[in-house]
Amino acid sequence: MRDMSQTLHVGAEKLYRGAVLELRRVSFRGRDGGTITKDMIHHRGAAVILPVLGDGRMVLIRCYRYAMDDFLYELPAGTLEEGEDPARCAARELAEETGYQARRLELLGRLAASPGTSDEVLHTYLADDLTAGPQDLERDEDIRVEPLTQEQVRQMLLDGTIRDAKTAAAIGLYWLRKGVH
Repeated sequence: MRDMSQTLHVGAEKLYRGAVLELRRVSFRGRDGGTITKDMIHHRGAAVILPVLGDGRMVLIRCYRYAMDDFLYELPAGTLEEGEDPARCAARELAEETGYQARRLELLGRLAASPGTSDEVLHTYLADDLTAGPQDLERDEDIRVEPLTQEQVRQMLLDGTIRDAKTAAAIGLYWLRKGVH
């Protein structure tokens, strides 16, 4: 059995570089010592924000996702700029997508977005003590802000209305930390 703490990568080749991600062909040592080659997506990471209002409602957004060709319920989120602190990204994305400013951000956890194909890490934050303001959407964003009761959110998760994995995971982390069953 090999030491699970050691890195197994032995090489990488850039196949494509876009504005947000790179497609790489990586080689690594398999458990038998041989070399295995796979394609993977390199992503600099993202911040996911769970805004909770003073009355306990959660602020979700309903936004158009071109890859799904559908409007999805999600938590606000955004890609980190090169070298950007995840908490700074969270505050920026919260304000841009919802108009809310948070006096407090608390890290809920770091999640692997899709570890079988990508190295993207999702830094999830609770945002509270919120002040409302105007959205500052980018040209490609079509977002409606929807404050929902926690019971509404629970039902939307159960009935499949909320399909976004990062949203479900962040809300689950929040409820676990708060002892909600």
